[in-house]
Amino acid sequence: MASQFFRFQPLSFSWIALHPNPKGIIFFIGGAFFGTLPTLFYRYFLQSIFESGYTVVALPFRFTFQHWLVATGLLQEQRQLRPVLIKMAQRAGYSAEIYRDAKNYFWIGHSLGCKYVALLELLSDHQWQENSRVCLQPKQAAETITQVTAALPSRTGILNQASILIAPDISDTDSAIPKPLARIVDALGLGVNPSRQQTQCLIENSRLFNLTALISFDRDTIAGSVQDQDETKSDVRWLLNHLSDRNPPHSELSGKHLEPVGIRFGKWIVDLNPLDKFIAPLSRRRVEATVLLFLEKLAQQ
Repeated sequence: MASQFFRFQPLSFSWIALHPNPKGIIFFIGGAFFGTLPTLFYRYFLQSIFESGYTVVALPFRFTFQHWLVATGLLQEQRQLRPVLIKMAQRAGYSAEIYRDAKNYFWIGHSLGCKYVALLELLSDHQWQENSRVCLQPKQAAETITQVTAALPSRTGILNQASILIAPDISDTDSAIPKPLARIVDALGLGVNPSRQQTQCLIENSRLFNLTALISFDRDTIAGSVQDQDETKSDVRWLLNHLSDRNPPHSELSGKHLEPVGIRFGKWIVDLNPLDKFIAPLSRRRVEATVLLFLEKLAQQ
C-alpha cells in the first residue's frame, strides 16, 4: 500500500513525500497560520492525495504583506526542486520521467494560499507587465516588474500547470490586521501588495485561468460561497462571476472555511480548531474526493 511510503522529507524550503509511482506532482500551499505547518495541520488531506498516486510537495506559508515576493519564491522553489526530485526518484529506484515534464505538476492552494497560486497564473500571461501597468499604480507597477524580472529572469509563471483553489481568499491588509490600523498601513504604502482590488483587476485582464478548478464551502464566512449575492464580500462569488467564460470546474461542499485542515484519529478527523467543527466522522468528509476528481479532469484538458 502507498501509505507505507508516506513520509515527508525536508528539502530546501519544502517538505516532500515522494511517491514510488506517481501520476502527478502536487505543490500545496495552505492558509495563514495553519499553512505554517502544512505537514501537521493538513496531514490527512495531503496523505489522501499521496495515497491516490501523487508526489506531494508541501510549501510552508510565509507571512508577509509582499505577496509578489511569496509568489515568485514559490516558483523559484519549484524550479530548484524539479532536478532534485528526479535525483531523489532515481536514488530510490523509481522512474523519474514524470518529473521532467512541467505539465505533470499541479498547484493546490487553500485560503490565502490560493492568492499566491493565482499570482503565479497571472505571471504566466506574456502580457503580465502590460496588465500590471493597467491595474497597479505607476510606481508600484514599475517596482513590481523590476522585482519579478529580477527574481525570475527566464520564462515566468506556471503555464500549462493546472491548479485547484480551495476556499480562495484574495486577502487585503484588513484581513490580517484590524481595519483602523490597516487603513493607516495602506496609506503609508506598507499594506498588502497587490491588494484585493488590484488582484481582481489583474485576473479580469488575464486570458488564462483555463486550467483552474474551484472548491467552496456553504458555510464559509471568509472566502464566501455560491449563495452570496454580493461579490464585493465574497471571493468565491467574484471568481465564479468573472471566470464564467472559462467555465472552471466548481463544487460547493458542506462545511466551513477550514474544511481541508485535519488529522485522522481512527474514523474521525480532528481539525485542531475549537472554533470550527473540531472533530467529525471521516464518512462525511468530501474535500479529498472532490480534489482527486478535479485533478483527473484537469489532467485530461
